[in-house]
Amino acid sequence: MQVQRLGWQALPDGSRAIFLLDLGSGSDWQQALAQLRRRNPASQLIALGLDSEFALMRDALRHGCDHCFPRQMSHPAIVAHILELQDSQQEDAYRVLIVDDSVTAHALIRRALAEQGVETRALTDPAQVLDALRDFQPDLLLLDMYMPGCNGVEVARIIRQHPEYLSTPIVYLSGETDLALQVEALRLGGDHFLTKPFNPVFLNAIVKSKIERYRALRRSMLHDSLTGLLNHTSSKSQLDMALEQCRQQQKPLCVAMLDIDHFKQVNDRYGHPVGDQIIRSLAWLLKKRVRHSDILGRYGGEEFLLALPGASLSQGFAVLELLRQDFAAIHHPYGDGYFQLSFSCGMAAFPAISSREDLIQAADDALYRAKRGGRNRVECA
Repeated sequence: MQVQRLGWQALPDGSRAIFLLDLGSGSDWQQALAQLRRRNPASQLIALGLDSEFALMRDALRHGCDHCFPRQMSHPAIVAHILELQDSQQEDAYRVLIVDDSVTAHALIRRALAEQGVETRALTDPAQVLDALRDFQPDLLLLDMYMPGCNGVEVARIIRQHPEYLSTPIVYLSGETDLALQVEALRLGGDHFLTKPFNPVFLNAIVKSKIERYRALRRSMLHDSLTGLLNHTSSKSQLDMALEQCRQQQKPLCVAMLDIDHFKQVNDRYGHPVGDQIIRSLAWLLKKRVRHSDILGRYGGEEFLLALPGASLSQGFAVLELLRQDFAAIHHPYGDGYFQLSFSCGMAAFPAISSREDLIQAADDALYRAKRGGRNRVECA
């Protein structure tokens, strides 16, 4: 078995890494894989180039692999999956909103979840749940069934009236043991039912598994499948929230629209798979160079949106000008040689322009001035 190690941001003891494995054709790889798993319990083990055989994948997963990439998976798809895996390991802590009228219950639940690094917020008044959802953006809700003036089922039904919370997991945590009532509660908006007193280990297992699936679903809904960046709709939604926050905090915000120069010629000359890889290349460059708080999305085709909260127009220009120079210096391999590309960029800023629509339009107008001015340049509104 051949092993290649890729690192991500490791824990202080260096125990987390990605291992790429070629299991080979022999019969001794199972023992070697199991030993590697035992030595690196917190790492991700990925088997490359497997035949799509049930028994082979079963044995690879059984002996310690986390992921199996079939032989027919393309190299760009493998790279994209590994980058997505790295990003998922650097996600924010899980967030849970607790709605229960008992302060004692709050303390027990929060203590149990805190042991696994889960962030929590607790409410005793269910009427505050919608405000808390908007402010805290939880990954999961823990609801008591019976509270003064409102029960958990009513809270769940109110939450489900809002489309943005339709997929947010709701777990009832209650002393209710009547099976018929539990089933009815699940039918009316819940996803799981746990009875009090709860087992802390089981509670954490349920919470973490539900959140992992929820975040995976949200990634597929909100992100572009080719690049992993925000898609068109979620880019605008995130920009709306960032604008409101900057307005409240009286901070600037810079918006940039980027477009790859002469992209149609790339598709015509080298083919659409190469064109897709160029789009990925720019997406990966941008993703690795912007801050976690910045908004980065594929706006459409070869066009990208980048928003920099807290940055003035001049500060944003400095960032985008450096990115423009670095992208233009990349050698994109093709056959025995390589080719180079560039992007053009238009920029606008809040508070000089106050609405999301006007910001994007002004940045887009500046982008077209950059195109008309010779391309491979950054223009400001």
